[in-house]
Amino acid sequence: MSAEGLLDIALGVTFVTLVLGQVLSMVRLIIGPTPGDRILALDTMVINALGLVIILGVHQGVQIYFEVALLIAMLGFVSTVALARFLLRGDIIE
Repeated sequence: MSAEGLLDIALGVTFVTLVLGQVLSMVRLIIGPTPGDRILALDTMVINALGLVIILGVHQGVQIYFEVALLIAMLGFVSTVALARFLLRGDIIE
């Protein structure tokens, strides 16, 4: 088996795993009993989306996807912190 064939198999397995994680996180987001569970599910969905974008970039060999992944990571972090702060204090900006 060639290295490219092995890379295609690894990318396929990774893609399926990330999609499964995305679906399960979406279920947790919908039925999460507490707001904390929903924020954690949303953060996990951002991380899975980040992984999917990176997998797409590796598969297509285009570097712009890595810059998009960086933007998604920054927005995901800021949104998670903002939601957690809103839950704890009731406001985002003091």
